[in-house]
Amino acid sequence: MKAMSHYLGGRELLGDGGAKVLAGPILILLIMSMLILPLPPFALDMFFTFNIALALMVLLVSMFTLSALDFAAFPAVLLFTTLLRLALNVASTRVVLMEGHEGGAAAGKVIEAFGQFLVGGNFAVGLVVFLILVVINFMVITKGAGRIAEVGARFMLDAMPGKQMAIDADLNAGLIGEEDAKKRRAEVAQEADFYGSMDGASKFVRGDAVAGLVIMAVNIIGGLLIGMLQHDLSFADAGRTYTLLTIGDGLVAQIPALVISTAAGVTVSRVTTDQDVGQQMISQLLMNPRVMILAAGVMGLLGLVPGMPNFVFLLFTAGLAGAAWYLSRAKENRLAEEQIEAAPPPEPEAPEASWDDVQLIDVLGLEVGHRMIPLVDYRQQGELLGRIKSVRKKFAQEVGFLPPVVHIRDNLDLGANTYVVTLKGAEVGRGEAFPGKWLAINPGQVTGDVQGTATQDPAFGLPAVWIEADQREQAQVYGYTVVDASTVVATHLNHLLHHHSGAMLGRQEVQQLLDKLGEDSKALVEDVVPKAVSLTVLQRLLQNLLEEDVSIRDMRTILDTLAEHAGQNADAHELTAQVRVALGRAITHQWFPGQDELHVIGLDSNLEQVLGQALNGGGALEPGLADTLMEQAAAALERQEAAGEPPVLVVQHGLRPLLAHFLRRRLRHLVVMSQAEIPDDRTLRVTSMIGGNA
Repeated sequence: MKAMSHYLGGRELLGDGGAKVLAGPILILLIMSMLILPLPPFALDMFFTFNIALALMVLLVSMFTLSALDFAAFPAVLLFTTLLRLALNVASTRVVLMEGHEGGAAAGKVIEAFGQFLVGGNFAVGLVVFLILVVINFMVITKGAGRIAEVGARFMLDAMPGKQMAIDADLNAGLIGEEDAKKRRAEVAQEADFYGSMDGASKFVRGDAVAGLVIMAVNIIGGLLIGMLQHDLSFADAGRTYTLLTIGDGLVAQIPALVISTAAGVTVSRVTTDQDVGQQMISQLLMNPRVMILAAGVMGLLGLVPGMPNFVFLLFTAGLAGAAWYLSRAKENRLAEEQIEAAPPPEPEAPEASWDDVQLIDVLGLEVGHRMIPLVDYRQQGELLGRIKSVRKKFAQEVGFLPPVVHIRDNLDLGANTYVVTLKGAEVGRGEAFPGKWLAINPGQVTGDVQGTATQDPAFGLPAVWIEADQREQAQVYGYTVVDASTVVATHLNHLLHHHSGAMLGRQEVQQLLDKLGEDSKALVEDVVPKAVSLTVLQRLLQNLLEEDVSIRDMRTILDTLAEHAGQNADAHELTAQVRVALGRAITHQWFPGQDELHVIGLDSNLEQVLGQALNGGGALEPGLADTLMEQAAAALERQEAAGEPPVLVVQHGLRPLLAHFLRRRLRHLVVMSQAEIPDDRTLRVTSMIGGNA
């Protein structure tokens, strides 16, 4: 059984994979045997014929490959074919010198046939032709192919870092996957290895040509001496015999060498396209019929010159003219077919409407003009994309919920440098940004003017100027706040997100907040929603808080308050007031961080009484009272801001919802707090008064 397994294992070795593995060692053994062992004439004929066939195969393969890497084994093939040829030269030289005195057939029929065909009874002519073949191979083909290989290797190595960086850039941009990147890197490495190997392998061919000349000299001189001294041949007989064998031996070796050198030149001189060398030559030579018409004209003029072989020249003139006519007709037919194919197809019938035609509105959108596209194009490493991600992350950390994803698209109807921010399909903000320029914002205390395009900061309405990059440092010296175009858009977007945070909080976001809180306080969430309050009431309450710039990060306190008061009153506005009192310390810290004495705007006591009566009467204010209240509130707010104090109005707890709702319509940034929201350890100081003086 073991013997059978061993036998089957040996048979597997001789399969396809095993034969490929054994090909190299067998070739080496053949070469070594030809160098050491004397070969009979028949074996020489077989090996010489195999050498010619191998050279032709290598040339045809190099002609039909589409890229150099398709024949990546060519440097190794070049080495082995050169060794095979040199080994045959050694074996044939041994036979020529040992058996040459017996006649032309002593070294085999192949050598004799090549020698007789080329020499043709004149040894001088044969020697000259042989030397010409050697010179063509050595000086022309081999030298040119070696130079191309050297330059190609140098250029390929110089281009490797750039190709690797291009692959990494495509990978980082997401244009290709990891597998494609590995494949492209391997191709670049293979190209470098191939051209480097070809640079060295071209030296084999040059050395082979030199070896051919040396072997020819050894065979002729050695043959003369051996023939005359050892075999008593006359000088003429020895010269005729050994010259015939030497030239035949050299031709049998040099013709395959010339073919292999041509294959090397074809391989390294090709330009990689989707065509092989033959297709490239034919298609590009015969691409333009005008070239053939001009060539036919020149040949025709030469054919009319007296003394010229008129028939031959005129024959080629007619052939070139006919070929040009045929190519022009074929080109016209091809253009006509392309026009027919390019004709617009008949318009199909309009399909029936489906749900795929319904386009849902994006919650948040950013539309940009065409000059702003580089800021939002990931392929151009747009800076605004990263800024928007940072804005959403900062908003989530400060406000307490994750805003929707900002959907960005270009809009050719907008100005080139205009952008529009949309909320649920409606425009909520618009501005201009100039990529490559900087916005110098005047905070109110600048010491000089800068040249540029005057504008306003889109986020806060401050006067600003768009300036060139070289003016940036000068503007900073003058006291301007200088920001780039991406920062301008990101800041404006951040301002709009805070301003419309209540509108962005939907049921889905509220449910996600509850799910996140439920990971740690599951019992609290289940007791409040939906037992105490519904999800709708909770959403309305949170929207009320957001509309008044109150963070909802402390969801635990909000739910605790709802669990305590929701049973007594289910009104969202009343519950909002209770939650604000519970969040009073956080609200106070938001506007007065680290301050024990709070400088606020107060309300005159008489005005408080009037407003209290209006509240008890249904909450409606007389038009005159409303106008007076709004004007005095605006004046008090201006005085408060001029003094550098926070824009905070403190009123009685019962009046806060009414005044907050009324004043927010015109004084959006005025904060209305109740006295119940102020912690007991803080001291109030009224610095501005509505309806009286502080």
